[in-house]
Amino acid sequence: MHTLVSEELAAVLDGTPELARSYLVGGAVRDWLLGIASHDADVEAFGVDYERLAAALARWGRTDLVGRSFGVVKLTLPSGTMFDFAIPRRDSKVAPGHKGFEVTLDPRITPREAAARRDFTINAFMLDPRSGEILDFFGGRGDLERRVLRHTSPAFVDDPLRVLRGMQLVARFDLEAAPETVALCRRIASSYPELAVERVGQEWRKWAAKSVVPSRGLVFLSETGWIDHYPEIRALAGTPQEPEWHPEGDVLVHTGHCLDALVGLPAWQAADEETRVVYALALLAHDFAKPQTTTTALKDGRMRIVSPGHEEAGGPLAEAFLERIDVPLALRRRCVPLVTNHLAHLQTLSDRAVRRLARRLAPATIQDLIVVITADQFGRPPLPREVSASLRSLDARAVELDVQSSAPTPILLGRHLIEAGLEPGREFGPLLDAAYEAQLEGTFADLDQAREWLAERLRARRSET
Repeated sequence: MHTLVSEELAAVLDGTPELARSYLVGGAVRDWLLGIASHDADVEAFGVDYERLAAALARWGRTDLVGRSFGVVKLTLPSGTMFDFAIPRRDSKVAPGHKGFEVTLDPRITPREAAARRDFTINAFMLDPRSGEILDFFGGRGDLERRVLRHTSPAFVDDPLRVLRGMQLVARFDLEAAPETVALCRRIASSYPELAVERVGQEWRKWAAKSVVPSRGLVFLSETGWIDHYPEIRALAGTPQEPEWHPEGDVLVHTGHCLDALVGLPAWQAADEETRVVYALALLAHDFAKPQTTTTALKDGRMRIVSPGHEEAGGPLAEAFLERIDVPLALRRRCVPLVTNHLAHLQTLSDRAVRRLARRLAPATIQDLIVVITADQFGRPPLPREVSASLRSLDARAVELDVQSSAPTPILLGRHLIEAGLEPGREFGPLLDAAYEAQLEGTFADLDQAREWLAERLRARRSET
């Protein structure tokens, strides 16, 4: 068996006569050719119908037939390892949208016909697991070597989601789209409304989590005209910046440089997938309000291009964009505060200010903010990649106050109010909120001081009544 085939999959293939004509397909083969580890192993089985395939695989473990309409059987082995097995099919576009296909399973389809329905040549490989032969009907190997993204066949237009897949693929593998593929994407730009929002979100999250050159994706959107579907991004192009601070060019150019800097940071490389998504989307959106706030003003004795208040004004724009591309609420709640506070390091860094910043950012953290600001500062070539003194100071203060990875933990809790003789009720919430505000202000720093604050508060309330 080929080295791409695990021992578990090899046992299934060897021990299942119905899989005598089967191939590994898609991304796993592409990644293997690129020397990238892949955890997916999709198998396409020829010469067998769906029922026979499902019955044969059931001998190995649990089978899931929810993909019946697309000819897919999911096999879960006793070890928990899962594989997808598919029957080749013919797809006919009969209506708009991702459900508007008439699918016909056909075991008699040739491997070349099956490969032709795949989106890009670099995803149309088939690998014979026994001989190790790679079937490459459309020149995908040469495209990989030349770093070109090219559509496989005219059937590409049947599923407009393939354009967004192209966006994330050029960014993930540092590719340049072939001119004919760009032209085809432009031709179907009006079909964007057909896409289900959850599918759009999946492609954006892949771009955010897996890119090696994220700016490639933004360039692809511009080239294909699909950037028009994201007016917040489109508006960045042509928005000027002060050359002394931003010699790299307009805001869209700057955003691309920031994103490319981000993926080179150790904190990004060590982060889990969700955190990578948060960082990338926050950076993408961090200057969304510059187009509406940019003006000229006298500063330091000369007229300069400035964008006052763009960080705070960017919050609603970022929220609307993220919701529209189906970013889960939990991730949006981490992203938006990073947008609205990305200039916080330029403010006075008193203990009170740093504690309040940690509170404003939650559930994101000062640690997250430092990653985003660092990428922002690095995204200004040819200026040197240097972390500013103000950002280093913020980092040091946050460490000293122990708020770099979370907001301050409330000292005074409900149980302390009960201990002070208060009955649980409507007043608990406002009193605990006031206590937390006092804590952030530095009025008290430990439980004894918090109890003294509470006692004084209760005495003052009794004297008023």
